[in-house]
Amino acid sequence: SYYNFSGVGNTLNCNHPMVRQFILIIRENQQLRKEVEAELSQALGNFALARAVMDPQALEEAVLYPARQAKLELGRKNILSVHVPTITVDESSLHETVQAYGFAETSSQLDGAIATLAELLPKMVRLAEIEKTCDMLADEIEKTRRRVNALEYVMIPNTQEAIRYITMKLDENDRATTTRLMKVKDMLLKEAIEEQRARDEAAMLRER
Repeated sequence: SYYNFSGVGNTLNCNHPMVRQFILIIRENQQLRKEVEAELSQALGNFALARAVMDPQALEEAVLYPARQAKLELGRKNILSVHVPTITVDESSLHETVQAYGFAETSSQLDGAIATLAELLPKMVRLAEIEKTCDMLADEIEKTRRRVNALEYVMIPNTQEAIRYITMKLDENDRATTTRLMKVKDMLLKEAIEEQRARDEAAMLRER
């Protein structure tokens, strides 16, 4: 099925394997982004409340050190000849969350915000991987569309025009060759008639 998304005639073949894969990844990206944005909004809301009730210097000291560290493994995978990055989180590095401050010195809203962000880290890593994959697949689909347009509107018409020109020239050569052959045939026939006439006249002279 071809769908016109641009309104100017550019279509997208939804049966193409790359496009199908792209649509599936886009849907996963959309769902994951909604979840991440919802949790980030909650964490930022808690940060805003913590800022309202805490001393700015104390808040800065509380968030100076990371509460969780993660080990990431970077790799690549092939999606229909497109090499996209993969980011794998080492689960063993996520088990421990360290609070670099005393609970008595901070508000509960800050504790909740930091805990939410710590739990959100794997999803954010996964979201970064999916969005990069979507960008690379979109670029490849755009390149493929441009190649198809170049074939459809430039190379194929030029090739068809060349075929018409060559066919016309070959037809002209065939007609010219046929005309030459007819002229040669007429000349040979004329020479044969003249030779036969000369032989007939010679025979008549001998009989006399």
